[in-house]
Amino acid sequence: MSEVFEGYERQYSELSANLTKKCTIAGGIHGEQKKQKISEIKAGIDEAESLIRNMDLEARSLQPNVKAVLLAKLREYKSDLNNLKSEVKRLVSGNLNASARDELLESGMADALTASADQRSRLMATTERLDKTSDRVKNSRRTMLETEELGVSILQDLHSQRQSLLHAHGSWSG
Repeated sequence: MSEVFEGYERQYSELSANLTKKCTIAGGIHGEQKKQKISEIKAGIDEAESLIRNMDLEARSLQPNVKAVLLAKLREYKSDLNNLKSEVKRLVSGNLNASARDELLESGMADALTASADQRSRLMATTERLDKTSDRVKNSRRTMLETEELGVSILQDLHSQRQSLLHAHGSWSG
């Protein structure tokens, strides 16, 4: 395995453990201390992302058999980092007070109603186009059936004319 990758891996493991500890601490404090701890965590997450990018580059430059193992580890680290990001979002969202949350929900409802009306109008337009297309298909099918009936009639006429000609030829020859 690559020594460079192992170095990045050690740094990431230490950083990840440190960030997890800071998240736990941030969950128990409030106010300015919590904001400061969250900003420290966010800076650590940026550093962890950088380490993961470096590990990814290093892993991709290695032999295929080693590369596969390292990329599997890397996926685990990315998952771990995503969990940390989710925890930070949960910590940050815990800072919102009730009035700000209500305000966000009210504006979200207005956006949802606008989006709903827009979706309804698009759905109606699409339904209308679908109905028109169905009508065209029905008309085409009707025309095809009429044409087929006409073709069958013509073939029957031609058959009877052939029979008449063959009978007339037989009468003249005979």
